[in-house]
Amino acid sequence: MIKPTIVLSTGGTGGHIYPAVALARELEARGYATAMIGQRGGMEERIAQTENLSFHGVSAGKIDRSRPDPKQVWRAARGFGEARAFLRRLRPAAVVGFGGFASLPGVLSAQALGIPTLLHEQNARLGLTQRLALRAARVVTTAFDEVRGVPAARARKVGMPVREARLERHEALSRLNLQSGPLTVLVMGGSQGSLMLNRNVPGILEGLFGKEGLYGDYSVQVIHACGGRWLPEMAARVHDLSWYKVTGYVDAVAAWSCADFAITRAGSSTLAEAAYHGVPLLMVPLPSAAEDHQTANARAVERAGAGRMIPEAELGSALPQAVLECIPQGARTRMSEAARSLSPAGAVQRLADEVERVLRGD
Repeated sequence: MIKPTIVLSTGGTGGHIYPAVALARELEARGYATAMIGQRGGMEERIAQTENLSFHGVSAGKIDRSRPDPKQVWRAARGFGEARAFLRRLRPAAVVGFGGFASLPGVLSAQALGIPTLLHEQNARLGLTQRLALRAARVVTTAFDEVRGVPAARARKVGMPVREARLERHEALSRLNLQSGPLTVLVMGGSQGSLMLNRNVPGILEGLFGKEGLYGDYSVQVIHACGGRWLPEMAARVHDLSWYKVTGYVDAVAAWSCADFAITRAGSSTLAEAAYHGVPLLMVPLPSAAEDHQTANARAVERAGAGRMIPEAELGSALPQAVLECIPQGARTRMSEAARSLSPAGAVQRLADEVERVLRGD
């Protein structure tokens, strides 16, 4: 029996896109055909090509409530028409929306056509695009126990789909050309890097550990994923620190597998990967993130005891002490255990189960 096609509507950032890729792989393993819909020319199209996934691009206007732009409204309207025509041709059995402004045309067009829709909310606060699709969605799946904006009766926690792969520590360190003895600190600013972390963290850590990367009896080493466009500037910044390695992009599985703790933003994918690998976090939420969702995410992790939130405005004063608190083994062990309690292991299977439940009409 040939199983039907499921469309995954997503776009904007890696936090919206990579869970869709994970679900596509799981559904394909169960015998379904999949297609991704998102913004033409956006990150989602590039990732779909890299992952060899079927992709249909549409126009997408970015919603900015503080400064409405008629051109963006027009692009969004055109995208709805393009998405509607695509869905009419493909006739999928269901559409799964992952949020981001580029997901709206696919999800709302499906609802207008009577195609069952599911939502997956990766953050601790429901985003604007998801709120617009909430009422007509059959199921709302979440990554957190509580998501502001989703009625508890409608929410089904499945977790955040991540790549479920680990390496032994020695293999991970070898892949990254790191040493086996020092404490390993991962600095990661998201899928495209963080200029704020790039410009501030090296100096803060050098102030703590000096030119030799030492603090008392401890030695440290840093692997900093700075984003490709910032690599030349960063390489020049740390060229005299042998213990501070920068890279445009990093093998994420290797990095998370050997990190003793990490300094990061608070995007949903980053937090989920840290939880899966049991890595304590020092989180610096992006203040301009939509709906301030990164602050909500970080607070949820902090409440669980798996990390500490540091407001961007307090980075210089608060990060040094937070780093020092992560050095003792006991503190890291406690936070690591708390992080594992948030682990999304099995999330993609649970999300696929929800899709099949909708298809059955349960």
